[in-house]
Amino acid sequence: MWHGHKGCLYIQGFFHLSPPPASPNSTEKTHQHPPKSRPFGIALHCKDQAIQHNFIFVFLAAQLNLPQGHCQIVQCPMDATSSNVSKVTHIHNPVNESTNHSSSAHPSAEHSQRHCFRDGAAGELLVNANPTILLHVLSSNNLEPEDLAALEVTCKFFRKPASFPPDLALPLPELAAFDMCQKRSMFNQMKQEEKEMLKQRCGGSWKHVLRYILVGEKNYRREKSQVIAGAGHSIVITAKGEVYSFGANCSGQLGHGDTEDKFKPCLIRSLQGIRITQAAVGSMRTMLVSATGSVYVFGHDIFGGLGIFWTADVKYTSTPKLVESLKDIFVVQASIGGYFSAVLSREGCVYTFSWGHKERLGHGSDLGDVEPRIISAPMLDEIPVVQIAAGNCYLLMLAYRPTGMSVYSVGCGLGGKLGHGRRDSEDIPRMIAHFQYYNIRPMSISAGAWHAAVLSSDGRVLTWGWGYGGCLGHGSTVHMTHPTVVASLINVKAVHVSAGEYTTFVVADNGDVYSFGLGESFNLGFQVNAASGVFPFPKLVPSLAALNEKFVQISSTNTWDWLNEYMGMCHTIALTESGKIYAFGGGIRGQLGARLADDQEKMASPLRVAIDLL
Repeated sequence: MWHGHKGCLYIQGFFHLSPPPASPNSTEKTHQHPPKSRPFGIALHCKDQAIQHNFIFVFLAAQLNLPQGHCQIVQCPMDATSSNVSKVTHIHNPVNESTNHSSSAHPSAEHSQRHCFRDGAAGELLVNANPTILLHVLSSNNLEPEDLAALEVTCKFFRKPASFPPDLALPLPELAAFDMCQKRSMFNQMKQEEKEMLKQRCGGSWKHVLRYILVGEKNYRREKSQVIAGAGHSIVITAKGEVYSFGANCSGQLGHGDTEDKFKPCLIRSLQGIRITQAAVGSMRTMLVSATGSVYVFGHDIFGGLGIFWTADVKYTSTPKLVESLKDIFVVQASIGGYFSAVLSREGCVYTFSWGHKERLGHGSDLGDVEPRIISAPMLDEIPVVQIAAGNCYLLMLAYRPTGMSVYSVGCGLGGKLGHGRRDSEDIPRMIAHFQYYNIRPMSISAGAWHAAVLSSDGRVLTWGWGYGGCLGHGSTVHMTHPTVVASLINVKAVHVSAGEYTTFVVADNGDVYSFGLGESFNLGFQVNAASGVFPFPKLVPSLAALNEKFVQISSTNTWDWLNEYMGMCHTIALTESGKIYAFGGGIRGQLGARLADDQEKMASPLRVAIDLL
């Protein structure tokens, strides 16, 4: 057994079976039978060693169809010249002391006992006699869907029907996937027919549904701590679902019932008893999504950001208000663009509000339309969307397919930010074919104001759109109309990407942070700015590296409007694995969580935000 370079556990070798012990009263001559062996091999994606060891026990027992007894894993050197160790499993057949003087059962009878599945019998396989225990082990150890699929492929035992509801014909790995889906609030509140419909949309397997849920949870950090940087204000969500806000509050976008700026994090107390799982921040506007699928808004009382200045009378809401038009839709994610807002339902449908007058969002509603309008496209209607990302005037959608994700875009195509190789706008969603053409598997999307970024399954980062300030990371400021790999990061395995207003941040698997683009306000984390403020190549952020923390998420202002000069320059907020929050960049309105000096508008060194998320 050894670990591969991508963190997978590879188990390969032989099962060594000792011959059964001879009866003490036997008069027959004892013959030395060579031990029998059976080769096996499996790959396990989970990195937790405790889970790996549990998995090994289950896998060995099922492969061998062992009688009741016990297994012991011991360590021995792989070879005489290596300090590494491998696992060797010794299988011990039990000896019943009360009956060890009796003769053995007939071989055919023993065979029938050992292969019994539902009914208990002496000497049968423990997990066969108690499939509930095995199902519990599979579902409680948080195995990846790929691992559950590997069980079915590798072992016939895991392909046979388990005779459990909701479908008696399903094998144990499929039931384990269903049970893990049931642990998610977005799934367990669905009716059974809704669950079955989602299963068909995902490809006809509960493992696919589980994969769909897990990708979404990871990409928008559902039910995890998260930080969001807006134009002049910041939002922090704790793992418990509490919400803190600070910064500019001229339109009540902090949700505290007033319009006074806040220079330190303040808990939104009106949300007490409501668990918030995800947030979206725009220009003077905030949207929150709860664990029950409800959406709350505060700030400017319109779903578009910039378009409000074209209207005569704009109202605002300074406390969280339930969006009544979404009460019949279970929402899992929200995203705010420059001229519109979008939400994603748990079934994988996308709805948008506002700025549909040029059909740039797939429907023709006017500016003040507050009714959710579903986005429809011939190919997209058949598959669920797992993540959305709104830019200033365009929308990206990550769609789930059993064979891999695909990216769709719709809206304004100026600068090539739709990724189709040209600068034309699209009135209905269109798949970006570039990923499939080059066999790139997108796993996460991020939409900046004018450019976009995608994280692939192998840790590469691709960018396209307007290249102003070097925000694409390709060493120039020209635009790109196709997704293009950031070559300077080829030796970095990225796990998170965030596109802002002419900035891009990348978090590596070791927690390091890289940034590139326009850093005029120290918002890239570089304490010494370039003469032009342009950083066209990715660089390790030294101010964050000096903190000796592992970063897991980062968010930079991605909203553009002409009020930014009043809101303060763009800023960035970052979250560490240990639950610490740091902020840097523009901070004149308190968006860094602290009051700067009177003659200071921006902060180069990361400031610790006074919230402990542990």
